[in-house]
Amino acid sequence: MPKLIVTTREGAVRELDGEAGLSVMEVIRDGGIDELLALCGGCLSCATCHVQVDPAFMDRLPAMDRDEDDLLESADGRDATSRLSCQIPFGPALDGLRVTIAAEE
Repeated sequence: MPKLIVTTREGAVRELDGEAGLSVMEVIRDGGIDELLALCGGCLSCATCHVQVDPAFMDRLPAMDRDEDDLLESADGRDATSRLSCQIPFGPALDGLRVTIAAEE
């Protein structure tokens, strides 16, 4: 099973098993990390699942669409590696993906 490595806001590192077909947000939520709010449940209508992706993995992710970019424009702490975790499909190609949960807004 592919692994997702998550750094929490407090700096704790957790390694989660992720099922193919889930989003990164769902893997984090199902892994018991509750600081990722994901209020809209992955419907691309908020930015509460904001993460920073390890730069080594950025070229493996699907391109950001305009809606995601617009939502991230309103997010505090956005940087070049910011993504909405609900918009990143997880699977074997992303085994070992490292993300950090963005600061709370």
